[in-house]
Amino acid sequence: MHDSASKPPFDPSIQVSPNNPCPFLRGLVGEGFVDGGTVPLGTLAQTIADASGETGPMKAFARFQVYGVALIANGLGHILKSLFSGAQLDALRGGPLDKRGAGSRILGVDGKVDEDEIARFASFGRNYPDPNGGGSELGLNASEIAVFMRDNLKRAGSAVRWYYPLLMKFEWPILLKIIGKGEGEDRYLSVADVRTLFNERKFPGRIDQRLLSQPVPSACQRTVRGALKLAALLIAIGLVILVAVAEFPNQVRAMLPQKGILVNLLPPPLPAVPETNAAYWLEQNWSLKDRHWFHHASQGTATFPVPYDWFMALEQPRLRLFSQPGMMKDSAYLESFGFIPSPQSIQTDATTLRRFGYANVYETTQVPDWSTRWTPAENVDGLPVGFARMTGVVDPATGRREQDKIGLTCAACHTGQIHYKGVDVRFDGGPAMTDLKKLEISTGLSIAYTLYVPFRFQRFADRVLGPEASKTDRDALKQKLGAIGSFLIDWVKTQEKTIEGKKTWDGKQQKDTEEGFGRLDALNRIGNQVFSQDLALSGIKGFEKNLHAQDAPVSYPPIWTVPWFKFAQYDASIEQPLIRNAGEALGVTALLNLSDAYPEDRLWRSSVNIRTLGWIEDLLRGPDPFKPADPSTGPKFGGLLAPKWPSQILDDKWKLDQKKIDNGRKIYAEMCSGCHLPAVDTPAFWSSGHWESNGDGKVLNAVTIPLDEIKTDPEQSLVLSNRIVDMPGFLKVNTADLKTWWQCDIPTASSPTEMVYALGLMTVVDLVARKWMDDEKTPEAERAKLWNLARKNCLNPAPGPRYRARPLNGVWATAPYLHNGSVPSLYWLLKPASERPTKFCMGHRDYDPVTVGFAVTAGEQCKTGETEFSAGSEKDPVQGNSVLGHSFERKPGEDKRPGVIGRMFKDDAERYDLIEYLKTL
Repeated sequence: MHDSASKPPFDPSIQVSPNNPCPFLRGLVGEGFVDGGTVPLGTLAQTIADASGETGPMKAFARFQVYGVALIANGLGHILKSLFSGAQLDALRGGPLDKRGAGSRILGVDGKVDEDEIARFASFGRNYPDPNGGGSELGLNASEIAVFMRDNLKRAGSAVRWYYPLLMKFEWPILLKIIGKGEGEDRYLSVADVRTLFNERKFPGRIDQRLLSQPVPSACQRTVRGALKLAALLIAIGLVILVAVAEFPNQVRAMLPQKGILVNLLPPPLPAVPETNAAYWLEQNWSLKDRHWFHHASQGTATFPVPYDWFMALEQPRLRLFSQPGMMKDSAYLESFGFIPSPQSIQTDATTLRRFGYANVYETTQVPDWSTRWTPAENVDGLPVGFARMTGVVDPATGRREQDKIGLTCAACHTGQIHYKGVDVRFDGGPAMTDLKKLEISTGLSIAYTLYVPFRFQRFADRVLGPEASKTDRDALKQKLGAIGSFLIDWVKTQEKTIEGKKTWDGKQQKDTEEGFGRLDALNRIGNQVFSQDLALSGIKGFEKNLHAQDAPVSYPPIWTVPWFKFAQYDASIEQPLIRNAGEALGVTALLNLSDAYPEDRLWRSSVNIRTLGWIEDLLRGPDPFKPADPSTGPKFGGLLAPKWPSQILDDKWKLDQKKIDNGRKIYAEMCSGCHLPAVDTPAFWSSGHWESNGDGKVLNAVTIPLDEIKTDPEQSLVLSNRIVDMPGFLKVNTADLKTWWQCDIPTASSPTEMVYALGLMTVVDLVARKWMDDEKTPEAERAKLWNLARKNCLNPAPGPRYRARPLNGVWATAPYLHNGSVPSLYWLLKPASERPTKFCMGHRDYDPVTVGFAVTAGEQCKTGETEFSAGSEKDPVQGNSVLGHSFERKPGEDKRPGVIGRMFKDDAERYDLIEYLKTL
């Protein structure tokens, strides 16, 4: 047994770091039971177990608990360090167990005691009979301590994190258990003992005696105990990690370093899908059949790296201890990425159609079907809008028949939805609120989990091959899936390594800018796919050098009335519609042969369905607006029309104010129509000089504004002209062919293998389209229609980078604003650029009908799974995320200057008048 001489006398001069905020640990150090700084886990666990007064198995369990808490206390990054060197008592501030001021606040960050907080603690207690010395004293029992802790959380407000209540269950209640007096419900924590522990770092004498009276184990006992503790600890750590990853993956991911292997093994967090009480597709001059066809017609893409049936058999990248995870194909899961649910067929009952929003909201006559003349598009597995099954797949290099593929369609990026008080309002042609990067990561992890998580491949093989499949077939399936997984992992490493060695246009280190919900760096993604990954998939090595960071993300542009625009892209770069659409299909991963290992006549063969792209363009375009069936009505758009402000189906906040509209119309004429043209339903729009003759019709050459004048974020406008790509010589990509084919008056590449990205892409896509028409033996008349030959595959001859100002029909449905989605609402767009929010959250669809867009709260914290748009700081801006330009801030008499396009508004009332008018466009 120990005697009192084995403990050094209490010495108040023993220093305890303020970075050790635990009063009990400070007491152990202050009284000399353990040293300060780093304490071996075994010593700490044994000492606290001794102090607990437990015996037998309960004492062993107490030691086990201390090990677990001590390992976590310094954070996951210090677990191994803590395991081998000990608990770091002076590094607890800022760790996962530090409540950062949301706790009792008795002990300040400087290590000093706040007597007022002790008095507050005492105010929750009452007098108890002292079982040791007689009389009574002030204390708190378990229920009173619980009330005290709840009040701590309440006053901490928004600073409280989800796990703080859990932490508090292992704080004051443990102190009550160790140094409390009495038994059962009468056990209480003496306020006097608490004051002494905090101020003097001294325990009550009974605790000292408990610690000093412990037997000293023999060397053999210590060895056996140590081995058992280590084994139990390792098992416990494994179980804790397994439970944490399975049940709290988002929280575990947030605690890990955000760069490295560990964080990449967990799926990206996804936002909760808001509850939907009703859904409505707005009328836009399409029949229900046309709408459903557009949502699921394959354009010949295999966006996902596995065949269709394999994707349908993949499970979500989640670990489950007592159940199986859901399937990747589950519509509810894919909704978390921002996709819109879609029925298997519109040939179903009215109740089902209404559940999916397919209702004739305004009870008007449906327009005639266009799509019934074309190959039907099915959705037999009930996938969301934008998912399509590609059938009849043929490998463009070998000519072998392939399994059906699954890819994304135009609708995946150009179908919009907003959410308001439980109602989903949906519209075609608007910007999607999807996060394709998270979908890519989750699909890759699903493949990895299928390969390496126990029992998962067995279930996958049962779904793909059937339960009776042989071991040989299962092994072959696993080999094929493993090859896909290996390629994906290697490609990610290749991309990261390549980008690490490249600079941006202005000499900075390249790095990806988070696209997040509602944005995509489409131009750089297309370039990476066509000029690098497609070459790699064709067996051509060395062109990883063509990879570029995804650092110019943009909001998905609305596409209603776009077929009648001379230039569709934000940067007004490409005129030819088929080149625009086929380039998009290649970027969304169509199969493409660029290999010289096969006969030369197979080069440029692809899975892109040029005919379907033509049908999609027809559906969007509609009839010639200048040749209406009834000439007396005047010109008007057909095809897909912009959605109308849905005041009929929502509450009073959506009702329009005619007086404000009339005021706003005047402001629009003064401040907006010069660039965005008059409203499309006015004669002034149709008589505008921006309509140009084009073949036997007209196209709208919308206003384009030089970058130096508009001063919005420059990155997207620079991609096509500043990025340089290389191509293998055997492909004979000759940009001079554009002059031959289209009579383009443009400079061509000086090198047969190195070229400006814009010219390279235009030439490559042209070759792919021509190859498809040759293989299909397309008649000349159909070729001319598919090409729309009056629209040349030539660059915009305007000098320098610029952005297009499109007509504002349907502008209410296109938030966030500016081409890069950097402004959350029309209200903020009309404020001076310097006052705009530089951070806001995306991933929810809650719409604000007053500001028209997404509401922003100062200092808001993004909810789980949402992505944060951030412009960065003036010293460290985020590439591609500038919120500047297109600003209304010119004062009376002030000269025009770059980035400022209009006068300052008199007040918010004037802004809201203009906003009210914009709702009607």
